[in-house]
Amino acid sequence: MRINKIPNRALTIALLASMLPLTSASEEQKTQEAKNIMANRLLESTSTSGNYLAGRHAQTSKDIFKAAHYFSKALESSPDNQNLLQRTFLMMASQGRIDEALPLAHKVLIKNSKAPVANLTVIAGDIQLNLFSKALKKIQALPIGGLNDYLAPLLSAWTSIAQGRTIQDSLAQLAPLKQERSKPLYYLHKALLLDFKGNHEDAVKAYLQGIKEQGTLTPRVAQLLGNLYERRGEINKAKNLYKKFAQDNPNSYFHHHVLKQFDDMVLPLPIITTAKDGAAESFLGIATSLFQQNANEMALFFARVGLYLRPNSPAIKFLLGKILQKDGQLENANTILLSISKSSVYSWPSRLRAAENWNSLDQTDEAIKTLKVMANEKPKLADAVIKLGDILRIRERFLEAQMAYDQAIKRVGVLKPHHWVLLYTRGIVFERTKQWEKAEADFLKALEFNPNQPSVLNYLGYSWVDQGIHLDRAKELIQKAVNLRPNDGYIVDSLGWAYFQLGEFSNSVKEMERAIELKPEDPVLNDHLGDALWRVGRKIEARYQWKRALIFNPDDALRIQIGKKLVKGLPDAPNKTE
Repeated sequence: MRINKIPNRALTIALLASMLPLTSASEEQKTQEAKNIMANRLLESTSTSGNYLAGRHAQTSKDIFKAAHYFSKALESSPDNQNLLQRTFLMMASQGRIDEALPLAHKVLIKNSKAPVANLTVIAGDIQLNLFSKALKKIQALPIGGLNDYLAPLLSAWTSIAQGRTIQDSLAQLAPLKQERSKPLYYLHKALLLDFKGNHEDAVKAYLQGIKEQGTLTPRVAQLLGNLYERRGEINKAKNLYKKFAQDNPNSYFHHHVLKQFDDMVLPLPIITTAKDGAAESFLGIATSLFQQNANEMALFFARVGLYLRPNSPAIKFLLGKILQKDGQLENANTILLSISKSSVYSWPSRLRAAENWNSLDQTDEAIKTLKVMANEKPKLADAVIKLGDILRIRERFLEAQMAYDQAIKRVGVLKPHHWVLLYTRGIVFERTKQWEKAEADFLKALEFNPNQPSVLNYLGYSWVDQGIHLDRAKELIQKAVNLRPNDGYIVDSLGWAYFQLGEFSNSVKEMERAIELKPEDPVLNDHLGDALWRVGRKIEARYQWKRALIFNPDDALRIQIGKKLVKGLPDAPNKTE
């Protein structure tokens, strides 16, 4: 069965990667050993250049701790090197060592007074020390351009309010953000400032205008505006806001948590209680935007600065955990995610992510334990049980996964369109455990909910092809999946395999060759192309593809099949349409 798989993140030696030829399994092992030896030599080096190269390697590998260490060692022997100074400062700050990074930031600014990241770090240092007047002068001196165009107005507004200036003066500092691309940010911080100064009615208006400009209700705005509604005693407005968010984001846990507060009769405290909190919120907003644009390195830096200003912020910790998770720093991500208080709305999704990370770290027992505890804590919620099913499925513990998915569907009750993925994943475990009728029913129901979902179209179509049933309909489904996702090698392979089963071998070769271009190192795809080539009489090329498939570590069953084909070829084809 061809489905997308995400490989584990592996150590990459940047200096060697481009030099590696295509190798056999035994040669790959020798190559990996050579790479490890060179990496160790780099890391053990005590020279400036050696430490610099080791730092670059660690930075490329997203190992911020080692990157900061080796850049620091290099800087000791070359303290005036501006490039080293900049890198060391950035790695320290990105590791969360802002107090240690600050002296380096000052040194960076001696040689380059316009360095944006160093300037913002020094400004954050002043704000942390409540030196708001000093910070404001530096903010006003920031050069125009880049992220300064967003952060300077935000930080100016919050440092102004911290000095006791009027709300009108502080709002005037936000004026540069009124332009079209930054209007949602302008109205968000206008609302925060008004709320902070007790002007709640105007704050609500600003929030609502911001939602209009954004075109959607974001989780953070839902939390902030809902918090204000609750503090004003406007409980129905808060409930309606949370329900609206739930409708737009059916898989989010947020509304479950906040609605539970009403059951417990818990009135919330303000989310922003100091000007420093507002400054931290500014860095959070920029970090979130950068993360959404896949600018992870800078997103990590700004999230760290935000957390420096507000060390216990659950929102910043959650974002930081997501960034670290995406960068493969899974243990560091879990340290952050699991430090969030269980009373926070961010705790539940953080624990779900932590379970994902445990599994990726091959600590599956810890992941399962975490999810079972969560499932018992919230017996009416399905997300922890769904995540449990996903992990068990990935680990090919299909019967256990089926039990988890069955429990999840029971908890869900009435299935809705967004539950297509739950039906799809349960269908997979039914198929893997030879319960085809149940699997087929789940796939068909998933397509009722989401008729244009390529993964479901492909899986169902491929399953029919593999069983030799509904072949024309299967080809239609897979062709539709290819049209929706034309660059997915696995789906293109499915179409080629459908042609193969239908006896349309020339079409099969055409699609299989395209699939190999998209996924050249997949053993099954190479094997399939070999079969198709054999059927059109290109037997030398077929044997080449089968041998090539063996290079890419097929499972034992496929290896045995390929071995037989290399000796005897394929048996004669049954009479088909071609």
